[in-house]
Amino acid sequence: MRTRPRPKRYVRKLESRKPCIHGEAGIELRPYQIVIRPLITEKGTHLTTRTNSYTFMVHLLANKNQIAAAIQELFNVRVEKVRTMTRKPKVARFRQVEGKTSAWKKAIVTLNDEDKLDFV
Repeated sequence: MRTRPRPKRYVRKLESRKPCIHGEAGIELRPYQIVIRPLITEKGTHLTTRTNSYTFMVHLLANKNQIAAAIQELFNVRVEKVRTMTRKPKVARFRQVEGKTSAWKKAIVTLNDEDKLDFV
């Protein structure tokens, strides 16, 4: 039994449905690109004294593993846990112009009990 001939457009459509082969997901960030700055706030200093946790402003595309590796490399400390949250942009007005602040990511990094950071 012979198969019927398929139109060229249909064959192209079937080929486009095949899964693509991509490279590794995400972009490669260096440690100094991941950690933007420490956040020195009243709540942050309270966390530091109680649970040995420090808050940082980090790159939006960085994940928890990248953040932990960057903190360990930059500050020579042992990271136990990383918690992240993405802060949504807020609507800001200046006279008649309405705009938005930019979104940013906040990371709370818990260090080993023996390690400390000093931002002076």
